[in-house]
Amino acid sequence: MPEENKELPKAPTKRVRKPKKTGLISANLLSEIIAKSLDEDQAEDVITVDLAGKSSIADIMIVASGRSGRHVSALADHIISKLKDAGAGKIRVEGLTNADWVLIDAGDVIAHIFKPEVRQFYSLERIWSGESKHLAGNT
Repeated sequence: MPEENKELPKAPTKRVRKPKKTGLISANLLSEIIAKSLDEDQAEDVITVDLAGKSSIADIMIVASGRSGRHVSALADHIISKLKDAGAGKIRVEGLTNADWVLIDAGDVIAHIFKPEVRQFYSLERIWSGESKHLAGNT
């Protein structure tokens, strides 16, 4: 009986992972990169909120407005590009498709970019700066 050429199962290949680039850039430098990009691209009403000691999600939150969905999208794209160029590591982004509100999570710094009417509705800066009734325990 002739032996059939049976292929042996292939050994699983080991994936080589690139080391994560986390914590290489300080929150202050991330914040400066984002603020400079927003300024260059003419974002409106840029506010920086210090979250250190208030939240474990980030140390700094930046809130800004774009004039339209297209402007919000362009502001976010430029920030993402500049953060990646600076070696900020993994950047998570939400809302870029609709561009009413884009969240950019760069680890220690979070940026929120809104269309004006959406920003007014949520008023995040009031909540985190302590002016909100929610934080004071009032309803």
